[in-house]
Amino acid sequence: MTMLGCQRAAEPTSTADSVPLVRTTTIEPALGAAQGLSGTVQARVEAPLAFQVGGRIRTRHADAGQTVRGGEVLFELDPADLEQAVRAAEADAAAAEAAWRTAQADVARVRDLQARAFVSAQALDRAELTLREAQSRRDAAAARLAQARNARGYAQLRSPAAGVLVDVSGQPGQVVSPGQPVAVLAQAGEREIEVHFPDGVLPPAQGEAVLPDGQRRPLRLREAAPMVDALARTRRARYSVADLPATVALGSVVSARFALPGTASADGVRWRVPIGALDERGEGPRVWRVRDGRPEPVAVRVRHTDDRQATVEGDLQAGDRVIALGTHLIQPGMAVRELPR
Repeated sequence: MTMLGCQRAAEPTSTADSVPLVRTTTIEPALGAAQGLSGTVQARVEAPLAFQVGGRIRTRHADAGQTVRGGEVLFELDPADLEQAVRAAEADAAAAEAAWRTAQADVARVRDLQARAFVSAQALDRAELTLREAQSRRDAAAARLAQARNARGYAQLRSPAAGVLVDVSGQPGQVVSPGQPVAVLAQAGEREIEVHFPDGVLPPAQGEAVLPDGQRRPLRLREAAPMVDALARTRRARYSVADLPATVALGSVVSARFALPGTASADGVRWRVPIGALDERGEGPRVWRVRDGRPEPVAVRVRHTDDRQATVEGDLQAGDRVIALGTHLIQPGMAVRELPR
């Protein structure tokens, strides 16, 4: 016989123990979010250098990386053909000068004869017309002589300003055409940071450069390419930087940091949440905000993510607590307990 009265009644299960524990985090505005990219130190003015006349390079006086002065001779062409052109222009100018003087004498003689009625007025008109034509040919020959002499001077390629030759492609014996670059000069003076932004990201107006030694310098946008590069799918931007140390050489790579585009929008402030707080079940991404021990879904728009955090927009407020992990197990209306923080 079983003695039921001696059996111990089962203790009721505690309701609190059945409520799942969740880890929460307090959301923060994303105003401090930043984007890091690499930048390259460039001269403000980088000019390709080329001869104004064609010919064969006879000598080269500079190498890549060399510091040059303004007016310093960098290359010389073989001047033989240019000298011949000058002599031909001098001969043409001399012939035109002689023809002009002869026409002057003819006009003086015909004018004297016409005054004594030995020739007609039409003869004087023809003589004066010949003189004007000779004058024009004389002026044209003088201009061609000046051009030939200038071209002879262009046989020497001089540096237009002080700076550093960052590239030298011209070689002795090479035949070059007018305007063909043979070197690139980075002019001394202001330097800039060149940054390439991914397609779809507009270059911000300001940023910060972190130099190799850890120093920081503010950046200000000077110019941005109007189009995205078709091959690299990046947009080039140039940033002015003040007080860049001389130890940071041209071509040095520095770290550049920029505020994420649009950290504040017309819809409100953007927020930073742990990547595990995103729940993408249903019709779109959402986070679970905990209020009075119960989670409620809040739809968000994801603006940026990395390996740890996400930047979102939504109907959230400073101080809201959202579930940071295990959001795929949460259901509307269920009770939860927050782990101590």
